[in-house]
This record gives sequence, structure tokens and C-alpha cells, in this order.
Amino acid sequence: MSQFFDYLQSKADKEDVSDWLLVSQEMIDQFADATKDHQYIHVDPEAAKQSPFGGTIAHGFLTLSLLSCLCADARGDIIPEGATEINYGSNKLRFLSPVRSGKRVRGRFKPLEIVEKRPGQIQLTTEATVEIEGEDKPALICEWITQFKL
Repeated sequence: MSQFFDYLQSKADKEDVSDWLLVSQEMIDQFADATKDHQYIHVDPEAAKQSPFGGTIAHGFLTLSLLSCLCADARGDIIPEGATEINYGSNKLRFLSPVRSGKRVRGRFKPLEIVEKRPGQIQLTTEATVEIEGEDKPALICEWITQFKL
């Protein structure tokens, strides 16, 4: 059993919370360019005013992709030197509320399961929630699975 595994186990009942992060229209536009998803509800503020959202919103997958930076902010750099962390997948992913352009989001992360899959490989399943500042309903919730190669 590695020291890193023991470290993760020691955090099992603790929730980490990130700082707030602004989701700007520029960020949304850059994501649209990267993914080739230029639907008007994301990139056309005038047309989006007529949508059910009343303005532009972030792509759901943009919000999901922010988990990495929000988690790093919340937990700090926990990866041991020479190790690699990779996204393995997610369980029970739900997009609950749109993130409107100009809103701030933050992440809440709580370990659910820590498993040593084989020597030098640890799998961490984390309950992840992305909250929207000033709103009761979160943007998304999921069980996020990452693996560490030590």
C-alpha cells in the first residue's frame, strides 16, 4: 500500500471546495470554437435573449470540463512527483441547471471510493458538484472517476 493511497484514505470524509470561477462569454466562445458547437444559445447574445434561457449559456460539456481546474483549486496539487492523473469517466452525470454567461461557479468534491486497482494504480471516485453563485440548484452533479498511475 502506498503513502499516496493512505493520504487519499485520510481525506475520505472531507469535502474540498474551490474558489469561484467566472464563466465569461469569451470562455464560452472559445469552447464553441474548440468543439465546433456554435449553437446560438451559446454564442449569439442577441438571439439567445429570445431563448428560454434569456441569454447565452455555457455548454454543458464546458461546465463538465471545468471539473479539472475547480478540483485542482479545491484540493491543491496532490499528485505525487512522477505520477500521472487521468480522467477515467463518470457515473450518474446530470446537468441540472444552465450556467449563464457572466456567472461564477465553484466545485465541491468529496471522495466516495478509493481503490488500489493494482500496484501503482489507484482509482478515485469523487462526488463532484458544480454550484452556480446565487442559485439554489447546481449546474451539475456526478460521480467523477480518476486514476492515478504512480
